[in-house]
Amino acid sequence: MIGLVGFAVIFGTGRWLAWPARWVWLMAWGWLVVLLVAHAPYMPAALGDFVGGEFRGWFVLGVLAALGLAYRAGLRRVRSRVEPKAEAARSGSFSPVELDRYARHIMLREIGGPGQKSLKSARVLVVGAGGLGSPALLYLAASGVGTIGVIDDDAVEGSNLQRQIVHADARIGMPKVFSAEAAMRALNPFVEVRPYHRRLDEAVAADLIADYDLVLDGTDNLDTRYLVNRVCARLGKPLIAGAITQWEGQISLYDPARGGPCFDCVFPVRPAPGMVPSCAEAGVAAALPGVIGAMMAVEAIKQITDAGEGLRGRLMIYDALYAQTRMISIKKRADCAVCGGQHG
Repeated sequence: MIGLVGFAVIFGTGRWLAWPARWVWLMAWGWLVVLLVAHAPYMPAALGDFVGGEFRGWFVLGVLAALGLAYRAGLRRVRSRVEPKAEAARSGSFSPVELDRYARHIMLREIGGPGQKSLKSARVLVVGAGGLGSPALLYLAASGVGTIGVIDDDAVEGSNLQRQIVHADARIGMPKVFSAEAAMRALNPFVEVRPYHRRLDEAVAADLIADYDLVLDGTDNLDTRYLVNRVCARLGKPLIAGAITQWEGQISLYDPARGGPCFDCVFPVRPAPGMVPSCAEAGVAAALPGVIGAMMAVEAIKQITDAGEGLRGRLMIYDALYAQTRMISIKKRADCAVCGGQHG
């Protein structure tokens, strides 16, 4: 059929010679007009037979092509409105949409415009995408932290959804880091999320943590907690660590490079096996991880923007069952095997 052959020649030649797409489509539309005219009632029937097809068929093809192009153009316009601009992200400037999004932050005198820029340029690593990591990740993303890394080797299970609010029923079976990434991107497309689907171990800990300004640890694995502390202390990275069990939670900022103690200073001796049961073993109130995880995000925001007084040198303990909060002073130990030689 001459009509179809004509389209094949136009698109094939355009691709081979690398013609601009606009030229190719103009030629295609011109050829379609020729085919429609050839089938017009006032034209000889032999001409229509020569090019093939019929008027109605070519007309429908033209309408479908026009609808397809209109949809494509509309989709491009929508994407250009919602996708963050790479240049703006690199320069640290804010688009009008971002200014509106972060307006309530910028109003705060302790944060303001400079603080929001600090958040945008900050790089925060969250270890664990479980109960504590869930609210921390969501609030870090909502706050506009520019680059957020999350590392976890686990997958979403139904039993997680009682407290791990970054995940959803539809994502059961998905690796937690990718589930968290989906939720964070849906909440704020202007932040960069870096998921690491693996366990944090000695082989990767130093290189990974070195790439971030601040680390949040919400794991319930003692080996991981002590590893994160060792690496953060060695690299001079501040560490915000939280822990929960049943009705009680605790949080502190461990920062020996700036005069505070490290995690080993406060807990130099590991508990005996079974003395600190996990949430799966002892249970946990559903909202408790939200309280402590949100506190971790608040402390991260304060640390990045230099707002208020952080938890360096203090351990906050929250008892949800009796609605009590206690603050304990903690100090660096000169004989600490991890940070004893550091002076802030």
